[in-house]
Amino acid sequence: MAEWMPAWKIAGIFLATFVLEDVATVGAGLLLTAGVISWPTAFVTCFLGIWLGDAGLYGLARLGGRTWFERSSFRKHAARVTRCEQWFAERGTLILIFSRCFPGTRLPTYLAAGFLRLALPRFLLVTGLAAAVWTGLILGLARIFGARLVPWLTAGQHGGWWLLGLSAALLALFQLSRRVFGGVDFQRLGARLERWRHWEFWPAWLFYPPVALHCLWLAIKHRSVSVPMAANPGIFSGGMVGESKITMLEELHATSPEFTAEAVLIPAGEPATRRQTLATLLARPGFAYPFILKPDVGQRGAGVKLIRTPAQADDYLRQTNTPLVMQRYVPGPCEAGIFYYRFPGEARGTIFSITEKIFPAVTGDGQSTMAELIARDPRARLIAGIYLKRLGARQDEVPPMGETRKLVEAGNHAQGCIFCDGGRLLTPELAARIDTISQKVGGFFIGRYDLRFASEADLRAGRNFQIIELNGAAAEATSIYDARNSLRSAYRTLFQQWSLIFAIGAENRRRGHAPLPLWEVWKTWRAYNQTAATYPAAD
Repeated sequence: MAEWMPAWKIAGIFLATFVLEDVATVGAGLLLTAGVISWPTAFVTCFLGIWLGDAGLYGLARLGGRTWFERSSFRKHAARVTRCEQWFAERGTLILIFSRCFPGTRLPTYLAAGFLRLALPRFLLVTGLAAAVWTGLILGLARIFGARLVPWLTAGQHGGWWLLGLSAALLALFQLSRRVFGGVDFQRLGARLERWRHWEFWPAWLFYPPVALHCLWLAIKHRSVSVPMAANPGIFSGGMVGESKITMLEELHATSPEFTAEAVLIPAGEPATRRQTLATLLARPGFAYPFILKPDVGQRGAGVKLIRTPAQADDYLRQTNTPLVMQRYVPGPCEAGIFYYRFPGEARGTIFSITEKIFPAVTGDGQSTMAELIARDPRARLIAGIYLKRLGARQDEVPPMGETRKLVEAGNHAQGCIFCDGGRLLTPELAARIDTISQKVGGFFIGRYDLRFASEADLRAGRNFQIIELNGAAAEATSIYDARNSLRSAYRTLFQQWSLIFAIGAENRRRGHAPLPLWEVWKTWRAYNQTAATYPAAD
């Protein structure tokens, strides 16, 4: 009999359906075979978990996703979305039934149903009936075939739990074989699977929740969510969002001109007026092709482009009307990110981390296209989409034998640059130089310098480098993205970094620097997202 199964185990099966519903259902079927759980309990638990999970995805997309869409810059595509709604309304029933039979299609289908506003009663009826049939079928099959395996495993209630792990492996193998036999490019599929093994490529929604929880704890500790906005009183929002690059660069150039790449602002305006402004600036000493154009407000390397010709400049000015920073190009060829902090009142600051940036490249063989060269590179193929989007039509070009082509110009991990821990570059001379530069910048206490230099010897000696950006509290100690680092060490570094940001912000608050109100931060963030949609692809 199976009446004695603890409630917490039943709850575990129910919650497991939210993560891997088929695996949880197979596991329940095997527990049913092992005599640990009754048929009604197994069916009701799995069915409700699956059905509520489907409804949750629908609600998330309809309430959250649609609200975001209607407030974002993507609302300009509303007509296209309306056409998709009509198409989904006509075929929604068959699509929902189909997705229930093919596990890999469920998540995008249910999200699409919510986003495209399929009628809720229709969604619940179709998914409810499909989930009931599917649950009964899986439980039945698991019970039939599981009966042959249970005697081989540990006797009693533990047999089902062993079979649960086995079923997970079998389902994963089934998913892989279905995709391969379905015509999916095996090489591309392999790259996708391998990418998930490298945490440095995980999407933000998967990587950052532990960091968010740590920040929540820090907010409780310091009795304020907005404390980080006071970490750098001299920077708008402390450098969390919406800060002006040109403001920081102008102050750096005024206080440490020998270490700062010259930059000027091209205001928003008509393309013809901006072209005239650009021509006037190019007539000044120190500016010539090539040069860098980038948005005055930007994050993660968005919109950073190396402009080599007037035609490229015209294309950039036509695409976006946001204020731009025109900056002298510093060829390097080396680049580093130096994360620095100093507590208010302290005489000396500290270099928290150094990131050595490596710009990936491929070398032509005279026969392969750029896309083929990227696909054969062990690392580049894992994020091939970033490089191919940047290359556009050039991905079909065949580089001559021996010719090397860089895949990225912007020193940003999100754009495909390789980050390594550069702690070996730290010397007392470099630490003293960065501290001297930092203390000349009013109201700056924590953030990251991005700089370029010609030789390691010069950087170690604290000389002959050029600062191309200074980022505030939202900057990361990007050395964590070294592939040699463990996920645990990355979180440890980020926890330390955010502890410093909150502590410095709290001290500045105590000294009378009020943080930016959260409502203003939210408004700034929304405005940035709308504008960022117009930025061209970064180099």
